[in-house]
Amino acid sequence: MLREQWQAAREEARRWEAASEGERRIAAQLLVLTARGWRLLVDRKWPGTRAANVDMLLVGPGGVFVIDVKNWRTAPETTGGKLRAGGEQRDPHVTKLLAVTKAAEGAVASLGMSPVAVQPLMVFAGHRLDAEVGRVRLLGEREVGPTLLSERHRLRAESVRAIADHLDRVFPEYEGSSVNPSVTPSGADPSSLAEPGAAGKAAAPRSEQPDGLFDLEGLREAAVDAALRAPIEQWMSFLHPDQVALVRRNWTGPARISGPAGTGKTVVGLHRTARLARHTTGRVLYVTFANNLPRVQATFLRTMSPSVADRVDFRSLHSWAKEFLQEGGIPVRLDRGKALTAFNLAWKWTGRESVLTEIDPDHRYWKEEIDHVIKGRGITSFEEYATVPRRRRRSSLRRVHRQAVWRLYEAYEQHRTERGFHDFNDVLSLALAEARRRTEEGQRPYAAVVVDEVQDLTLVGVQLLHTLVGDAPNGLLLVGDGQQAVYPGGFRLSDAGIDIRGDRGQVLHTNYRNRREILEAALEVVADDTFEDIDGLRTPGRRNVDLTYHDGEVIRVVEPTQAAHDQALVQALHALPPGALPDTAVLCPSIRAIDHYHRLLEREGIPVCPLDRYDGHPVDAVKIGSYLRAKGLEFKRVFLPDHDAAVPQAPESVSLPGPDANRRPSYETAMERSELARSQLFVAMTRARDVLWLGSVRHRPGCAR
Repeated sequence: MLREQWQAAREEARRWEAASEGERRIAAQLLVLTARGWRLLVDRKWPGTRAANVDMLLVGPGGVFVIDVKNWRTAPETTGGKLRAGGEQRDPHVTKLLAVTKAAEGAVASLGMSPVAVQPLMVFAGHRLDAEVGRVRLLGEREVGPTLLSERHRLRAESVRAIADHLDRVFPEYEGSSVNPSVTPSGADPSSLAEPGAAGKAAAPRSEQPDGLFDLEGLREAAVDAALRAPIEQWMSFLHPDQVALVRRNWTGPARISGPAGTGKTVVGLHRTARLARHTTGRVLYVTFANNLPRVQATFLRTMSPSVADRVDFRSLHSWAKEFLQEGGIPVRLDRGKALTAFNLAWKWTGRESVLTEIDPDHRYWKEEIDHVIKGRGITSFEEYATVPRRRRRSSLRRVHRQAVWRLYEAYEQHRTERGFHDFNDVLSLALAEARRRTEEGQRPYAAVVVDEVQDLTLVGVQLLHTLVGDAPNGLLLVGDGQQAVYPGGFRLSDAGIDIRGDRGQVLHTNYRNRREILEAALEVVADDTFEDIDGLRTPGRRNVDLTYHDGEVIRVVEPTQAAHDQALVQALHALPPGALPDTAVLCPSIRAIDHYHRLLEREGIPVCPLDRYDGHPVDAVKIGSYLRAKGLEFKRVFLPDHDAAVPQAPESVSLPGPDANRRPSYETAMERSELARSQLFVAMTRARDVLWLGSVRHRPGCAR
């Protein structure tokens, strides 16, 4: 069958009178693709120009390809990102192809299609080649067909037809073209063959479709329906058509995308990362606080846009900063265990009997104060700390309390420096100083930086990332939502010297992830918790959100004992339909709970994949991990066992561990701790798209019901 299709395609291509033999052979390969659902437009006018043409536009399951066919006698070479042939520079050919590709991107964007699906190809007749110059793929005559056939499927058949019809109108054929529709590759649908060509090139015409043009709304609905049915990994990188404009937007300086949970902030950031990588000459850094999310997002980008994947660095902030310092020859002696020991010693001798216990006798509260308020903001003097606003911290500290905190901080720093190690905040402070030094010398390692979950970073972390690109147009994109902050303390963008006034602060309002019932259940948890976002605005916990999907399911299970509760969880997982495990997650509030349920599920024969090992590839197992580790991820079904155990019902119910068990925190710090726990639970609940399972144990002391 394939040989017959090839022979028929060769015969069809031979009748293109103005084409060279090399172009005919390439066209024959592409005509074979039309038997597999592709559409080919040949020799088209370039819109906006008088006489310029586009050799070929190919639309198929693998996306949209802008093709420039070359008949060069000498083989092309790529050196230092430049295109050469016969000893001459040929970069103007690349520039022209990229310009045509930009026009095609604009055309498909009006259909709500992500520009990452539009790819430029330069195909060389009579040569064997597979290389790249920037975002342009260079293929030889024999490589082009197999390469396109191996592309990951992005578009359904109706989408291929709609996009090809649209490009047919945007890139019109030349007048007076000669058309001979008599030949069709064997086994092909005549309606999917090449469009009429120009200057004597003939191709089979498009037959009339019985249902007319595929309407725009129908195209969008089809794309959404296909994504909903696909594995969750495909859904997590699906860009809703209404969000395409944000991916393509040009900003004159730093910009921010915010909005409630489920509004697609991370997806927009990911697609914009791919676009920036295609349209800039430097590297792009995609960074977040969590360790596992960059690994997952890197997998998604390689799938979405493999041609630019090697130009994007996906890293957690601390791992990147540590490597950045090591490359500069700056020693880093990071030691989490020694840092904890040093603080415990400082607390024992300086804090435990101080006035700080009047506010909160739990040493963890004061470690957070040092980590997020003092070192997280880069404060180096008591005078600065004495007046600094303690954002997202409820307790009011008088001067005497701040003096006690400062003594605790100095004791900790003395223990740390004497033992010669760094903590995580030190790594960021050192990296900030190094980045500023290199910037003064004119060194900028990145053309653009995209920051996901920006609300979880410290002020020093944001200042560091801002320093890498400054206020360059399209240089810095901050993505995040203050309601989903899961760490204590906070900052404002103005504190970091970042101005996003005007249209550079975009707020998304449409939830594309959670079905109505799930979102309503999650909002009940934080409805009374107003929060201050990093733009400084106070925002109510129950926010106005436009919903896209309905018919979700929230299952509440309350059992009298822990054993009965766990058995209910196991039964619910065993009852899932075939093939459901890869799209399912069990999320827990603590490491101890994760270990418990990991052992339980394995004992019951349920395959488990820890989130800290998950890399974005589909795996036939239930994902399991913490609420914090699940940030930025989505699942069709989420199970939250014992979900309310970690949320104190009232400040009086808070108990402290160890020697502080009989001492109570102040009302303000207890409320702060409770709000933070609710925020973390809210994040976990909003990871669910279709089904949310909430387990509880009845009569557990100190738990909200």
